[in-house]
Amino acid sequence: MDVPDSFAYSATDFHRVQEIARLEAGIHLPHSKRSLVFSRVSRRIRATGGESFRDYLDYVTSQAGRAELQELICVLTTNVTQFFREKAHFEHLETELLPKLGASLRQGGRGRLWSAACSTGQEPWSMAMSVMARVPDAPRWDMRILATDINHAVVETGRKGEYRAEDLQAVPQRWRETYMQQAGDDTFTMGADIRRLVTFRSLNLNRAWPFHGQFDAIFCRNVVIYFDDETRNALWKRLAERLVPGGFLYVGHSERVDCTTACQLDVVAPTIYRKRN
Repeated sequence: MDVPDSFAYSATDFHRVQEIARLEAGIHLPHSKRSLVFSRVSRRIRATGGESFRDYLDYVTSQAGRAELQELICVLTTNVTQFFREKAHFEHLETELLPKLGASLRQGGRGRLWSAACSTGQEPWSMAMSVMARVPDAPRWDMRILATDINHAVVETGRKGEYRAEDLQAVPQRWRETYMQQAGDDTFTMGADIRRLVTFRSLNLNRAWPFHGQFDAIFCRNVVIYFDDETRNALWKRLAERLVPGGFLYVGHSERVDCTTACQLDVVAPTIYRKRN
């Protein structure tokens, strides 16, 4: 049967999408997102050859539809990123954390950074370039950057580490020449040394985390805007628990940690928090 140009879309359908997003990923979809939800979910219905919202939502909530459920969650989130976005965060990382971390690495210590919503990879690769600029021998030591995102497709893009020249405008020319290689007329790829620093994984921040270590810095930016207050504060607390004493949490320009006392965090600059010793 031919797929219709549009689908019937009831308040019940929207409510079901709201519940699926909340239960699966902690995403809060206000009524103002109803039209956006219709547009994005319709795209998945067409891609899977579906005929109605009801049948599609029945499918994604069945055992057989687990893979498609992940695709649905992916289309409900927005992936907007760029290299060195919110440059003040990287300047702080380079001046306040990395010199001390570099000294610790050379004395046998370890360094761990986490890009908790890495999107298509520009954030963790920016973090890696900052590390290499301040600690050029970092790949020789126990230095690692974890890059995670709920969207498996953008994780694969980040892992590939290949970008168009127009995406690199915020990358200093000398860094592009040092840490990247030209892969085509208009594309560049991350070099071998810097690739040793970054590991990409798919991860739902509101599920169990398959690792137990702590981090010297966590970037979790422009993520909690999707969550309600309860989910947001629960995530802040979990992230704070994964910071070493004195470690830093970097959040988005429109985000704030309201539970600083419970999280044992101090504000050191707008959108930058430090774990108490």
